[in-house]
Order: sequence, then structure tokens, then C-alpha cells
Amino acid sequence: MDAMLVIRAGLAALVSCAMTPPASAQSANSGRDYPTKPIRLLVGFPVGGGADVAARILGPRMSEGLGQQIIVDNRPGAGSSIASEITAKAPPDGYTLVSIGSSHAVNAALYPKLPYAPAAGFSAIVIVATAPVAITANPAVPAKTLKELMALAKARPGQLNYGSAGVNGINHLAAELLKHTANFDIRLVPYKGVAQALPAVMAGEIQLMFASLPGSIDQIRTGRIRAIAVTSAKRSNAAPDIPTVAESGVPGYEASSWFALLAPAGTPKPIVTKLNTEALKALQTREIQESLIRQGMDPTGSTPGEADAYLRSEIAKWTRVVREAGIRAD
Repeated sequence: MDAMLVIRAGLAALVSCAMTPPASAQSANSGRDYPTKPIRLLVGFPVGGGADVAARILGPRMSEGLGQQIIVDNRPGAGSSIASEITAKAPPDGYTLVSIGSSHAVNAALYPKLPYAPAAGFSAIVIVATAPVAITANPAVPAKTLKELMALAKARPGQLNYGSAGVNGINHLAAELLKHTANFDIRLVPYKGVAQALPAVMAGEIQLMFASLPGSIDQIRTGRIRAIAVTSAKRSNAAPDIPTVAESGVPGYEASSWFALLAPAGTPKPIVTKLNTEALKALQTREIQESLIRQGMDPTGSTPGEADAYLRSEIAKWTRVVREAGIRAD
């Protein structure tokens, strides 16, 4: 989605919301007085992950507008489910938020009995940014385009290996979706994280890697790995020279990482609106946009309603991919 158009649409919607009388005096007071103390922003990943980077870039600028500090609290584990569960079960008062990534939707697809409702258990605030998965190769691989790579894979079925940072994450599922859509075979070699997978593809231990652009952009820029395509619907602002999968011969394909802020379900609308307003103000600044782009992300912005709809659509999409590809949670 076009970042500035979405942001302008979000701000227009907020003006409309501001003209609508609040449902109750209590809700109105919640929005007017909030916040009166620091806000806890949970992140389900270690420091340096995409959701963490998005939170730490956006949080300080939002804090300025809110008049209270936003404190990032990393609670990694269970594919970000620990942080999501803490948030879903917190009081819906706007003082506990979570910065999520696309793993939130993947978890919903893989684990039907999560201890929280992945969509209904939250009040969506904003889509902060998107980031494609980059299909990368060791420079010795004799394929420079996706068409050449798919032809190579079909000529050598099951002989090409690709790495990903773990199993059943967005990078793994992006690869499985491409294999299923384009009908070719490459074998997964899972690693515990990008810190292990990137050296493996650079050393030629594996031929390919499906890696988040934020996690691999430095190696791409220095030529240590070759970027073949990005999985987003449009080219990334962070790497505009890399073509998309769709324009490289697989029309309709799209599998982006994304980052969003959520609050517990039942958080008063005035509070959600205030948080959304400050997030959009931050995303409009050149400083925040450039910071996100340097990290391989595309600034986005949305209304709370758009964020909720996108979250639900991503859950539905990956549930379908998991079912059709026969992927099981390990």
C-alpha cells in the first residue's frame, strides 16, 4: 500500500472520528486523560528483530506526543506468542501494548488452540511497516533471475537447498507458498536464526535463503549474497532495484512481513484513536520514514479498522497456505 496515501486516509478518518460524539462519558474521559503513566510495549522477539526495531523507532516519537514514556519490554519465545498472550490478558486500559509481526498470523494458522484469540483478542491500532522476504542466493549459483532459478530447480528437483531462520516462520512459509504456486521443489534447511543462516549461504553450505529484507539488506548491498527477488506486491523502497516475485513470472504472488501495534480487546475507542493519531504523526516525519527504510522496511500507516481487517486477512491467507501445503507445526 502507498505509505503516504494510507497515512493521509488514516488522518482523514481520524478527523471524522473526532467529530462523532463518544459512546459514553467514561470513554470520553479515558481518551482525554490518557495517558497518565508510562506505557509498556511488549515485543515477542529478541532485541534487533523487525518487530523490536519498529517499536524502538516509533516508540520515542509517539512518547513525545503522548507526554508519557513508551517502554519497550522484550519477551521472546514461542514465536512471539508469549508477548501476545500477556497483552491479550492485560487490562484494556491502554497501558499494555504489543508490537507484532507477521508471525502473529502464522501462529494463528499453525496453532488452533492458542491461549488467546489472534484477532478477536486484540484492538488493532496501526500497521507500522511492511518488509518483504528476500529470495537470495550464494553468488556462485548460476541463476540471476527468478525464472532462471525456477528453471534450475526444475532441472535439479530436490537438489537445491534453501535456508530460513527457523521452521514455520514467515520466511519458511513464503518459500512453501512459492513452491506450491510455481510448482518446483527446493529443500528446507532450517537454522535457529538469521545469524546462523546468513553465514551458511555466504559460505555456500546452502545455495539459497529466504530471509527478511531487514535482516539481509547489508549482505545484499555488499554483494556477499545475491538478491533474486522480493516477495512483496510492490518493490521495496529500501531496495528498489530488486524485482518482485510477481513481476518475475509468478503473477499474484505476495508474502510480506509486516509490523503492527495492538492493544487488548475492549480498549476504549478514544484511547485507540489517540494511539493511532500519534503513530500516524510519527510515520509522517521524514526522520521516522528514513529510519525504517534504512532498516529494510516500508513505512505504512493505517486506521485501526484497516489494521484489524489486514490482520484478519493475513490470518485467513496463511491458514489456507498451511492447509494446502500440508505444513504441520513442529
